[in-house]
Amino acid sequence: MRKAHRVADVRAAEQALMAQLPAGALMQRAAAGLASACAGLLQRVYGARVVVLAGSGDNGGDALYAGALLASRGAAVAAIAAGSRVHQGGTTALLGAGGRLLAAPSDASPSAAARDAIRAADLIIDGLLGIGGHGGLRGAAASLAALTDQASQVGAFVVAVDLPSGIDADTGEVAGAAVRADVTITFGTWKPGLLVDPGASHAGVTQLVDIGLGPYLSSPDVMAPQSADIAAWLPRPSAESDKYRRGVLGIVAGSAQFTGAALLSVGGAVRGGAGMVRLVSADAAAAVVRQHWPEAVITVLGAGQAAGQPDGQPAGQAAGQPDGQPDGQPAGQAAGQPAEQVIEAVGRVQAWVAGPGMGTGAAAADLLAAVLRTDVPVLVDADGITVLAAHQELRQELRRRAAPTLITPHAGELARLLGAQRADIEAKRLQFVRQAAAELGITVLLKGSTTLIAGPSAAEPVLANPTGTSWLATAGSGDVLSGLAGALLAQGLAPQRAAAAAAYLHGIAGRLAADGAPIGSSDLLRWLSPAFRTVSDSG
Repeated sequence: MRKAHRVADVRAAEQALMAQLPAGALMQRAAAGLASACAGLLQRVYGARVVVLAGSGDNGGDALYAGALLASRGAAVAAIAAGSRVHQGGTTALLGAGGRLLAAPSDASPSAAARDAIRAADLIIDGLLGIGGHGGLRGAAASLAALTDQASQVGAFVVAVDLPSGIDADTGEVAGAAVRADVTITFGTWKPGLLVDPGASHAGVTQLVDIGLGPYLSSPDVMAPQSADIAAWLPRPSAESDKYRRGVLGIVAGSAQFTGAALLSVGGAVRGGAGMVRLVSADAAAAVVRQHWPEAVITVLGAGQAAGQPDGQPAGQAAGQPDGQPDGQPAGQAAGQPAEQVIEAVGRVQAWVAGPGMGTGAAAADLLAAVLRTDVPVLVDADGITVLAAHQELRQELRRRAAPTLITPHAGELARLLGAQRADIEAKRLQFVRQAAAELGITVLLKGSTTLIAGPSAAEPVLANPTGTSWLATAGSGDVLSGLAGALLAQGLAPQRAAAAAAYLHGIAGRLAADGAPIGSSDLLRWLSPAFRTVSDSG
């Protein structure tokens, strides 16, 4: 598990540790780890051209001391002061090792010598700002970041000290110019901004250098599960397991217009290990699911009762009976029943998924309300979230539920639910996922470039998913995720763990399926089992 701590907690831990150490020892530990990582990136240290971007704070000091260590091994090291002050001890060490210090720029434009040094660099160390920096880079620092980006595009390695300058360490927000690093060497603990986009995308590959903070750190603010964590969470059947002990998942999904949503959600649940999947859907969607997932137990809704009906269309008589009732359980009539009776007639389930392709009309709202009134965990996705946004009474139902609820919106859906702007949510993902979870009293999985999972308690760390690929941005991908997460809920995982495990496996399946090429969401279903095996093998 990668555990990330807020700046205030890091500062407190540093102060506690430094009280036990000789002056400067902590900075020397950080500099030694940084220099070792930089040496590993260079084909050879001797003769390598290294540039240190030195701010006035401790990160500048770390970078200067690391530069001194590289210079002592024969690297040609030039430090560029970003302002009128630099760390005195680090500067003395660098000059003593044969490095050189280029004068601070007099205005926003770096000197010709600084520009030439950056253009010729094999490796650039970003020590402009530390973890206490807020807002984007300005003036000379912004110009140095732009030159660094140009050098990176022609082959220079860019290494950030603790985190890329211009990134908010606590949130990952980027409010202006910022350094884009190939590698970030962070000290003592992870920072939330390294795990959450857009900051995470600026950090490149991240490495943690242990400087001894562990015993002095409080509870983490954000955590990123690793493969071994997921393996430990996943349920496994025992010799005594049957289809009911394995977890029965009910799914309300699909409509005449969106037959694929039911197919993908059911497929995610089957491949996610549910012992049985019970689908409630319109006839057209049910027919598609029967062809591909004959193991699903299906309740067909009638024309007027189908969730896909538009707003204002009166409910009619539901046609037919649920298919394939379990042994000893009488078949229930869907026709003519209110939504709550339809849900009750489906039979025993350990969790529900409601929303993928179900429509947003009055019938959909009735079915969602009936699902929310059950006493088992519920996952709401896609159209279900749109229905929640349109019906205040259903949002109140969320708060009244005794059983846990998980919703899985993307930024646009969460924007509708909170009455916010999508761009704000994408820029401040950590803030809004916490806000939604607290306001609604539920667990929220916010999909996107970084998938975040927040529980209803502010004391719980937010979980950040480290897997995935941009090829997952395709229609129906979320339907697979909802079925997979629902299956894990039905098997007994707590909502935050079910969401995190599903996102992790979904991301692995996406990588395996894509392998650098476009995929469709149905491809994910074939790769979920290999994704499970990948995680199990690592655990």
